[in-house]
Amino acid sequence: MTEDTKALEDLKRALRRLPGIGAKSAQRMAFHLLGRDRAAAKDIAQALLQAVERIGHCERCNNFSEADICFICRSQRRDRGLLCVVESPADLVSLEQSGAFNGTYFVLMGRLSPLDGIGPEELGLPKLEALLESGAVREVILATNATVEGEATAHYIGELARRRNLLATRIACGVPIGGELEYIDRGTLARAFSGRREA
Repeated sequence: MTEDTKALEDLKRALRRLPGIGAKSAQRMAFHLLGRDRAAAKDIAQALLQAVERIGHCERCNNFSEADICFICRSQRRDRGLLCVVESPADLVSLEQSGAFNGTYFVLMGRLSPLDGIGPEELGLPKLEALLESGAVREVILATNATVEGEATAHYIGELARRRNLLATRIACGVPIGGELEYIDRGTLARAFSGRREA
């Protein structure tokens, strides 16, 4: 690396920190932004700086928010007795877009993974426990992903809820609408059968 390529190498290294971006993709992005769209590069840089400076976590649910309490937690139209626990803000957005849930959330910002050094403290579970002890929650809906870590996280949180005599439920996993059985994997079919309900 020479003195005149240090800034370029720093940009590529920074872009590689994004999930799913390897060396080639980072280089392609850097060349595009510097060679064809410097205005977009400035917009991205400014938006990123503003987001880092202004966005924190909701004190109640841990979701991203510019306010101390996010708009979902502030809403009087939400059923505060229903608390849906999700792994990420992206999961929350997906549930909100479905229109299927009108309760409140708790965002873990990850899942239990002892091998990666992610335990209950790193997920903010003491904050979740305080919320469960508030007396407002009657049901904890576990909407973690159907991975080994997601299942372990759901089990752990389910136990926290049951110790407080709260109902703990798990979202159903199974055959998607429009899905054909011959193309569904064995694990999904097994979950679909075990989570079946009366027709």
